[in-house]
Amino acid sequence: MSTKTASVLSKAFELLKSSNSKEAKDLLEEALTEDLENEDILFTLKCARYWNGVMEHIQEFPDAYQRGEMYLQQWKNFMSFINNKSLEISPAMYACRRGVFSQALKSYESIFDDHICTHQQEILSKTGLCYKILGDYETALTYLNKANSQNQNSAEILAEMADCYALYGEEKTAKVLFREAYFIDASKIDSAFLESELICRLINQVKQLGYKGKVLSEWIPVYGVLFGVFTVKRELRALEVGKLRQSIFALENELKDAGSEPSLLIPRLINHYFWLIDHYITINGDRAKINENLLKIKLLDRTIYEKYTL
Repeated sequence: MSTKTASVLSKAFELLKSSNSKEAKDLLEEALTEDLENEDILFTLKCARYWNGVMEHIQEFPDAYQRGEMYLQQWKNFMSFINNKSLEISPAMYACRRGVFSQALKSYESIFDDHICTHQQEILSKTGLCYKILGDYETALTYLNKANSQNQNSAEILAEMADCYALYGEEKTAKVLFREAYFIDASKIDSAFLESELICRLINQVKQLGYKGKVLSEWIPVYGVLFGVFTVKRELRALEVGKLRQSIFALENELKDAGSEPSLLIPRLINHYFWLIDHYITINGDRAKINENLLKIKLLDRTIYEKYTL
């Protein structure tokens, strides 16, 4: 790569970081006339052109909350548009990410000035998400903790907190929170914004088994146990044990229904059995109760049973 090309790309990256995709696009289009086959210029220009159109469209919306939501949705669309894992760590993608999430953060933070805030918990959560993506994990956790204090049963918020702790190097806390989040409601967790190696590696392993969409989400906590990721557990309170048994009873009955979705219910039920077995082990409970739940897992999925009891 020539010195001139390297200089152009460096300027383009800085423009993308500052959300100035139009100037980046113009700069790269001019550079392309002198270096038609340069792959770095071509890819960076592809990114700049995408965000130039998208950002112009988003800025037309007067509602700050809506703008923030659109930036996050468009980032997911952009990742699907690129659809290349090897390019996700490229300088162009890094520059786009900083530009996009900086704009999303500005949108969400501007709402804090509004005394009538109708989406407070979500704004706190999304603000934390943006700080996390931008690499400020300490500030991210401050906002996520505030959001969590308003609703401690949000799977999405707990997963984001877990991701932050994992990125921060607090793996033990991350494992506890990820396990909790996926138990509460795996379907609510948006893996598109999870970044830590701890969870991304697990998600990719489960994807390789052929699972997709909502079914993939439900199997993640099951394989999180089998693959030794969800290994840090906590003791359940008596009230939680009662709720766990009620949930199991409800899921078992739902599975018997002719109109049920076994592809979703089976992994969800297996994960509930895992939690109940862990409870019995923690309190040195009756071995017969553990065996009863092991048998239920075996009847649902013999392969999972064999992996779990190895």
